[in-house]
Amino acid sequence: MLASAVLTTLALAAGQAAAHGGVLSYQINGQTYQGFKPYNTPVGQTSIQREWDTYNPITDPTDAFLACNNNGASLGSGQQSATVPAGSKVTAYWNDWPHAIGPVMVYMANCNGPCTSATPSSLNWFKIEESGLLSGSVANGQWAQGQLIANNNSWTTTIPASLKPGEYFLRHELLSIHTSNQPQFYPECAQLKVTGSGSAQPSGSYLVKFPGAYKMSDPGVGIDVYSQPNVYTYEIPGPAVWQG
Repeated sequence: MLASAVLTTLALAAGQAAAHGGVLSYQINGQTYQGFKPYNTPVGQTSIQREWDTYNPITDPTDAFLACNNNGASLGSGQQSATVPAGSKVTAYWNDWPHAIGPVMVYMANCNGPCTSATPSSLNWFKIEESGLLSGSVANGQWAQGQLIANNNSWTTTIPASLKPGEYFLRHELLSIHTSNQPQFYPECAQLKVTGSGSAQPSGSYLVKFPGAYKMSDPGVGIDVYSQPNVYTYEIPGPAVWQG
């Protein structure tokens, strides 16, 4: 009986893992950085990525862990940061991503000091890239997440060239909207040390908190795409993209 229960639990976990996912690694200036390994203890892990515990989505836009996923904790002595010159590219790689409907968003946050000791939910986040409905209708069109899948489950982002040097979080977020009126948020955060001679910093309406940036009533969050076969626009949630 015990063996049967264990096998059932493992099968359920495997099914959940196969259904969803997250960022597993990063490529920065020719170097590969492995992400955190969910479903494993954080003890002994070393990564530039903050902890995230399962492949399951966050489904509440006001969830306390929306900034860097559950639980978004520092790895302590195992927590690393990647040095990235402003203006360079960062490529994030997911598992075999199963959801083709929804936008891709990329945010950053200035830690105002060491990111390892920063609390993600207390920071001000700004969006550096977004991509949503690429062509066709909301119900049957091509989406950014489909493009991510076609690009070997990866997404490449450029760190703004004018960004002021310092320690930052880089936050990739997939918002999957294939289930009617039930958004699925998949955020993961990595720690960066941005170098360069820039001096630009976003302010005002470009800055948001997580949670706080989204609400279920946002047209791009609480949405039934299948009821809109003749709608050809989609409003990506969150602030405008900061160009630097």
